[in-house]
Order: sequence, then structure tokens, then C-alpha cells
Amino acid sequence: MTTSNSTKKTLTIVGGGSAGWMTALYLQRYFHQQGVQIHLIESDKIGPIGVGEATVHSIRFLFAALGLDEQELMRETNATLKLGILFRNWMKPSAAGVHEYFHPFEQQRPACAIDISSEWVMGQHFNHQRYDQGVCLSSLLAEKSASPKTPMSRPYQGVVPYGYHLDATLLGQFLRKKGLEAGITYQVATVTNVNVEDGEISSLQTSEGVHQADFYIDCSGFSGKLIDALQPDNWESFTDVLPCNKAVAIQRDYAPGETPRPFTTSTALSHGWAWQIDLVNRQGNGYVYDGNRLSAEQAEAELREFLGDEAATRSALHLDMKVGFRPQSWVGNCVAIGLSSGFIEPLESTGLHLINVAARLFATHFSAANISDSVRRSFNRQMRGVYEDLKQFIVLHYCLTDRDDTDFWRQAQASAEGCEGLAEKLTLWKHKVCEFMDLSGGYSTTFNDENYRYILYGMGHLPALHLQPSSTQNQSLFDQVNHMAANLLLQTQSHLAYLQHLHGKPLFSAKDTRSQ
Repeated sequence: MTTSNSTKKTLTIVGGGSAGWMTALYLQRYFHQQGVQIHLIESDKIGPIGVGEATVHSIRFLFAALGLDEQELMRETNATLKLGILFRNWMKPSAAGVHEYFHPFEQQRPACAIDISSEWVMGQHFNHQRYDQGVCLSSLLAEKSASPKTPMSRPYQGVVPYGYHLDATLLGQFLRKKGLEAGITYQVATVTNVNVEDGEISSLQTSEGVHQADFYIDCSGFSGKLIDALQPDNWESFTDVLPCNKAVAIQRDYAPGETPRPFTTSTALSHGWAWQIDLVNRQGNGYVYDGNRLSAEQAEAELREFLGDEAATRSALHLDMKVGFRPQSWVGNCVAIGLSSGFIEPLESTGLHLINVAARLFATHFSAANISDSVRRSFNRQMRGVYEDLKQFIVLHYCLTDRDDTDFWRQAQASAEGCEGLAEKLTLWKHKVCEFMDLSGGYSTTFNDENYRYILYGMGHLPALHLQPSSTQNQSLFDQVNHMAANLLLQTQSHLAYLQHLHGKPLFSAKDTRSQ
């Protein structure tokens, strides 16, 4: 079936929150003056999940494309800056203590005949240094609680790439305000029935009456209310290799003298991992776990024990997660974006990123002269690739573990077999450095060979290289990186100073801890 471009007049988005309003704002700007009318229906009976509070660095480019003021965005969402993720306890403890490594958003690329990763391995720096500490600048900034901003940094720019920690509920409210200011029409209503004729949505029955449009975008969350009505048996689960299907979240206030850290912390527990995300006004905590091995009560008790006494009187929010994706995200005259399209566990903070990717892909496909089956197939093929590529990267974090203290971690060691080609790549990366060409041909949208190396080398999966480095050149290279990092530390604002300048007032009864 082919839809003429002349019929592309009205586009209705069902569902608000981050997915609905990000998509609406982007499409409003993309199709400005093209005759596409965007309408959003949001229920006041269904609240947002509200715990996806960290991002990858590329979300800055979407926020900038939406014309959002970065400082206003950060103030209204209690946001802080994110230099990366500190992983703790994902391997067995060593003589040095709890295992940890840092995954930032950057790696240095000095002009050398041999890449910096190979130089680090050949120089055997792993005997005394974490990989991230040797090859990037963000690691030192994070360690010293520095921000990626200098006093002269322009909006959405820093000395190194960065993402955000932000209140997901407040983000949805902020985007709604900006969407209404942009002229997006809005209705508070609950969709009670989806009417389907000849493989397309003909109308929506809502609590406020019948609604019709030429095209529909399903941002209704895990329920996938619209896309399910068109194709109910349209789900591919990833739980065979990513079994964490539940989460419990607890918020807490800062202790006296404590200030927000410019990085996310992911600590492996008995049957999953715990996040710690620092906002301006509080810390968000949660435990992502395998609900087939741990009850909700057991998971909550383990999280409370991990957090200590401060969590004892805090209420907990329990969540079910649907891990996988829809092979057909675009069916007929409906496309699913956000949780209705798919979900990968939040280990690398990709929730908003997947909305960004889908909205941009949809815009370029929807702008075709004719919406043919080939257009839909292209969109679905690319989104499938994005989900499968991300699945492989997340599995990488698990399959490299040497933990064997629970069935969960013993099973995780074998999870590479559930990703086509990953086991073969891991064997290859024992003999050579992981490089771009090893991953080319995939659908990576944010994680490339640099990111893979942080996980591989952070978890001790090192290649056996038989090149003989120049000791003088090798030492000079890493001295240069250390010198650059030390200089940046002097140029940038501390994270605390940046946040207090952003809000125009003292926020914490604590001194600047950058030099400590």
C-alpha cells in the first residue's frame, strides 16, 4: 500500500512524557511550514515511569536542535552534568579492593603511528593504572568532581563530551511547556479503544470523544496501545541474555557536606546492579534485577542494605520492565517510539537516546514523497539494527565478568552466545585491539570501538600484542595525556561551582571538593 504525500496532513501522538513531547517538538521543527499539523493526546490517568534520569552525551545535540536553552533546561529539571559511568563490583575483588572502572564519552587520539589503546597495552600500563585513567581526560575530571565546562563554555559545549542527570518527570513537564509554546495542540484524554480498518488506524475512541488523524505515533509506553491493536504478536524478547526485568527505586537526600557527583555509579549486586544518580536536590537510587531469581521484597531489602540507614524510612517504587523490541515499529499508519517500540535495560542510559534516534529516523522517512512499503521496511530494518547493536553492547558488560557467587552471574558469563558473532569477536579481541572495522556494518548510533575498549579493558579482556613499543615514545605519549588532563582541571569549573552559578545561589553547605 502506498500513501500519497498529499494526505500527510494530521499527525497525532498518543502519550506525553519524554517520548511524546520530545517527538512532538522535533517533528514540529522538522516539518515547520510543511503543512503537517501535530496534535498530542495525553492521559491524566497514566503517569510517567519517571526513573530514567541519566542520558548519553548525544542527547545534547537533540536538545540544541529543539531550540532549548541549556541553562533553563537544567534549572527546571534539577539537572547535573554527567561525564560518564563508574562501574563497581562487576568483577571479583582483587588485592587492591573492589573492582571498578570508568566509562566516559571520550578518548584522546594523539597523532601517533600506533593508536593510544595499543600503546597502553604494549606499555603494560595495566599493571599500575586503569585504562580510562591512561587514555582520556574525563576520568580525572570525574575523580576531582570537576565539570566539563569552563567559564567561557558555550551552551551544549564543554572541554569533553558530557550528558546529563535530570528529573524525568520534570523533563516531561518542561518539554510539554515548550511544546505548547511552539503551537502543538494538546488534549488531556484517555484512549479507550483503537479502531482498525484494512490494517490501519481509522480513529481513536477517547474519554473525550472520537479522534481521527492521517497518521499516529504511539508513545503510550510499555502498553503499546496503538501498535498492539495493529499487530499484537509483534515483540522479540531479549531476556534470554538480558534477564533483568524488574527494578526498585528509592530516593534520598544528601548528607551534610555531600554534593552531586558529575558521573553515574553502577554497582553490581547479587542479581543485577544498582544505580546512583545525583541531581541538584536529591540522589536517585535503584536496583535493576532478575525478577525470576529475586522477589520484589528481597530486591528492596538488598537495595536498602546497600544504601544504608538513610534509606530505611524512604518509600520504594517497584517497576516491571519489558526487555526487547518490536521487529515492526512501523505498521500501517502508526509508528511506535519510546517504550512502546522497545526497551534495553538502563545500564548505559539509552532511553532518551532511543527516542532521539527513532524521531529523527521517522522524520526522514515520513518526508518521502510517497509512504510506500519500502519506506516502512527501511525504518523497521534500521530500528531493528539499532536495538540489536545496543543489545550486544549491553551484553558485553555482563559476559566478561568472572563473578560466580550467584546463578545470575554464572549465567551472565555465557550470555555472549545469545548475540550473533559476539563470542567470535571476543576471541578475536584477545589477539588484536578492538577497532572500528570490527564493528563496521552494524547500526551503532552512539557506542563505537572506543566505548567497547573501555568495557573490554576495564574488565580485564586485554589483547596479547607482540609489538615492541619505544619506551621513550610510550612514556612521552601518556605524560602528554596526563599533562592535558591536569591543565583542563585548572581551566574548568568544579561541578559544585558550575551548579551554584547556574542557579545563582548557594545550593549546599559544603566547600568545593575538587582538590580533595
